Amino acid sequence: MNDAHLHLVVNHFPIIGTILALGILITGMFLKNNSVKNTAYVLFVVAAIFVALSMQTGEGAEEMVEDMPSIGKQIIHEHEEIAEKLALALYVLAGISIAGLFLNFKNHSKAKFVSIIALTVAVATVYIAQLVGTSGGEIRHTEIRAKTNSSDLLQDTENTIKVDKEHNEK
Repeated sequence: MNDAHLHLVVNHFPIIGTILALGILITGMFLKNNSVKNTAYVLFVVAAIFVALSMQTGEGAEEMVEDMPSIGKQIIHEHEEIAEKLALALYVLAGISIAGLFLNFKNHSKAKFVSIIALTVAVATVYIAQLVGTSGGEIRHTEIRAKTNSSDLLQDTENTIKVDKEHNEK
């Protein structure tokens, strides 16, 4: 298994995990249930761990695909820049989540305030995660790129098919 494959394996959890955890956190806050909020906090921490793995495998994946036709270094660079912002946001959210877990276990009066901060940061993080997912998908899925010319899209698709065919023949 190479870095590109590993990157594809681990890069979805930070996005999906953060979205799922946000829904769980909202539910926990609505129900005023610390166990449900703690579940969200743990998922945020796990998402941060997976984003670290995704960042580590991203460099190797970049080197494997950056010179392929219809990909190029610019689109990968844009994805990498947004991914770095997501990583930072998830690391901050993980820190807040660890504080939330600690305060919930201690039944501290500031636990509710921390959950509000976590909610705010999580909403922003989900937005960044959506941007990362879209920019990552655009690397190999030319059909989702913003195109003004349908012949460009057709050419990108033909180039991708050609590269995939050549790769499979090796």
